[in-house]
Amino acid sequence: MGDIIIYFANWIWGTPMLLLLMGGGLILLVHSGFVPFRKIGHAVSLLSGKYDDDLAPGQITSFQALSAAIAATVGLGNISGVAIAINMGGPGAIFWMWVSAFVGMATKFYSCSLSIMFRGKDSAGVVQGGPMYVIEEGMGKKWKFLSVIFSVAGVIGLLAIFQANQLSAVFRAVMLEPSGISTGETTRWIIGITMMVLVAIVILGGIQRIATVASKLVPFMVGLYFVTVLIIVFKYIGAVPEMLLLIVTDAFTGEAAAGGVVGAVIITGARRAAFSNEAGIGTAPMVHGASKNREPIREGLIAMLGPFIDTIVVCTLTALVIMLTGVWQSSEADGVRLTLNAFETALPGIGKYLLMLAVLIFALSTMFTYSYYGHKCFNYLFGADKADYYNYFYLITIVVGAVVSLEVVISLVDGMYAIMAIPTMISTIYLAPKVRAAYHDYFNRMKAEK
Repeated sequence: MGDIIIYFANWIWGTPMLLLLMGGGLILLVHSGFVPFRKIGHAVSLLSGKYDDDLAPGQITSFQALSAAIAATVGLGNISGVAIAINMGGPGAIFWMWVSAFVGMATKFYSCSLSIMFRGKDSAGVVQGGPMYVIEEGMGKKWKFLSVIFSVAGVIGLLAIFQANQLSAVFRAVMLEPSGISTGETTRWIIGITMMVLVAIVILGGIQRIATVASKLVPFMVGLYFVTVLIIVFKYIGAVPEMLLLIVTDAFTGEAAAGGVVGAVIITGARRAAFSNEAGIGTAPMVHGASKNREPIREGLIAMLGPFIDTIVVCTLTALVIMLTGVWQSSEADGVRLTLNAFETALPGIGKYLLMLAVLIFALSTMFTYSYYGHKCFNYLFGADKADYYNYFYLITIVVGAVVSLEVVISLVDGMYAIMAIPTMISTIYLAPKVRAAYHDYFNRMKAEK
């Protein structure tokens, strides 16, 4: 079964998926008039809360929505995913992650604007947002099959099995193995059950509790990781220009990729960027669609900051640490263990503990938000009265994720992400003209008010 999952993920993440996400994102970037570059200042100013409307439909503020979305994206995709990208595609994969991030900012601007523009109601009459509602409300009932495809893939792909797997791995490597404590299957089950209990405390309180916890954890976890990584980068500051140049040159030579094929490096970068910032996958629109905002364009502008923070800033810093310390060439470790080796090499004695703390917060915050995403997909498929059953299924799979192999876990998530991207990108491109019209209307009104 594991071999089938791995084969499917490798098959679906070929040229068609690359064209859909990067090609579609590039079309949206040009169609928007390069909004991510021209309006990033206004997007940052919106975070002040000056335009918040507590009376608007929705459950959380735009800042809480961004925090929850970042909690899901700024996570193990940045720590473990970057290591996997370098291991599979060499340093050049990071360049294609950058390209994916910039086109992904445009994708998120459109998809999250649409999540406010075309909100729907669940079976309990509660206002909801996300690609499934955008498709049904914006494109019409005849396209509902796309909503179903998205939601089915979401129920499976948004399980926290990858986070559980990597958190378990780093805990065993840092705390147990050096002490000579057994890290066999029994230990993994104990770690998995502990994680399940911690996550249950938060997610059973609903989106308000998830958003509240995320808005407190996210600034702290990003700050901690940012400072730690900057210390390491400054330690090797003389080699930074050489590493950045290597990222760019390797992106086009593909020497580190299997067989030296540039296309393999591009696919690896795009695949890991999709897992890291989730632009075009459709997850962020679900949480941004729950924000108290009557202005679709404002929500889209706030949402587009996610890929910039996630991939351009955090992923780049992680990549520099792995490359500057040389562990990507000298170690056979993969995933979070490769990043762990880099931190320990750069900051002997303390590095592994700092990374473990970051991994703990990253993984748990991502698990909180993913539960909300999966809950919304389950709600759409089976109704609000049955949606809470998903939480219990979700919690059980955390334990499973702590036990199974990394390759199977990452392939299952990648495969489901690809399936989710198809309805999301089709609906986003189809409805893009409506976002562009709303964009011009919004900024014309902003000018008139001034």
